Amino acid sequence: MNYKELFNSMHKDFFQQKSIRSLPKDWIFTELAMDLRGALPNITPSDCPKGISFGEYQGELPPLLSAVRRVDEDWAQYFREGDRFYCVFDGETVAAFCCLGDLGRFRGLRIGGPGCVGTVPEYRRQGIGSEMVRLATETLRRDGFDLSWIHYTHLAHWYMKLGYKPVLRWNGGGFLSDLETDG
Repeated sequence: MNYKELFNSMHKDFFQQKSIRSLPKDWIFTELAMDLRGALPNITPSDCPKGISFGEYQGELPPLLSAVRRVDEDWAQYFREGDRFYCVFDGETVAAFCCLGDLGRFRGLRIGGPGCVGTVPEYRRQGIGSEMVRLATETLRRDGFDLSWIHYTHLAHWYMKLGYKPVLRWNGGGFLSDLETDG
């Protein structure tokens, strides 16, 4: 898989964006992928606190946006009416969230992925974020996606615990390394 080509097909002119070019050169980001066509990694589900549930967000956008802004104000622009979101709920309260992105097709493969993954501060370090990403990835697989992609993260080791494999590293100047090539 040519991951640079795949990246460029999903994110046209990414490294020409002023916001990307202006990132400090010592800020290194990773792109990760998981093949959803075979068996998913055997990850033990997190033992989450009582009263926590998981599922796609079905409510009005403002309560979700309130949770998003508590994690990263800039991410609110990526949460739009009609898009899909996977969340963790504590009763009616959104405790964690991610976008369920459809990133298009590449060489016949349907690409998707969880994006803007965040947990509201008081719910962190309880395993709910990792369980949410695990379940969101299973949802993408169930919905017919062939590859799940994690874009623009500095938390590669966190995603690797869920079975994602690093495939590219980059900084504001462009690609630093192609971590996996198989043809």
